[in-house]
Amino acid sequence: MSELFEKQLTSKSVYCGKILDVYVDEVELPNGHTSVREYIKHVGAACVVPVDTDGNVIIEKQFRYPFNAVLTEIPAGKLDSKEEPHLQAALRELKEETGYTAEKMIYLGEYYPTCAYSDETIHMYLATGLQQGEQNLDDDEFVGVEKVPLKTLVDRIMAGEIKDGKTQTALLKAYLYLQG
Repeated sequence: MSELFEKQLTSKSVYCGKILDVYVDEVELPNGHTSVREYIKHVGAACVVPVDTDGNVIIEKQFRYPFNAVLTEIPAGKLDSKEEPHLQAALRELKEETGYTAEKMIYLGEYYPTCAYSDETIHMYLATGLQQGEQNLDDDEFVGVEKVPLKTLVDRIMAGEIKDGKTQTALLKAYLYLQG
């Protein structure tokens, strides 16, 4: 498949922000022509499907500005740096956003949410052996938490009611994992 690769000729940073950096690169295409690629560099993230002993998921409701809507999501957050172990980030986000800790974390794989224009990778986990504690949200973070049966969430995904991609993917993977 090497005939599909593009070669970077130039790279220019056009914006550096708090959570992402934007680049414009010139590339050589497989046919020898050149083109431009605009893309986002992201530090990466981790997300968690926390499932209690009754089969309920600790799910979140959070307002998302780009969509002007409250979305249903699993606990997630960006890595503090590219070097931070994603398991550590997953445990931190679970505790901060829901107040829960987990005895067991099962890695469900990587998810590329926007591979056409970003290098963001989200590492997905299933958390079990939950212990409830207190949320420790960031000053600019407002998150509602509730327990919902995993099967109900799967049904809501299939009905088009849960729109967040990482939440869809991780919940479906957790569901299939737990089904054996």
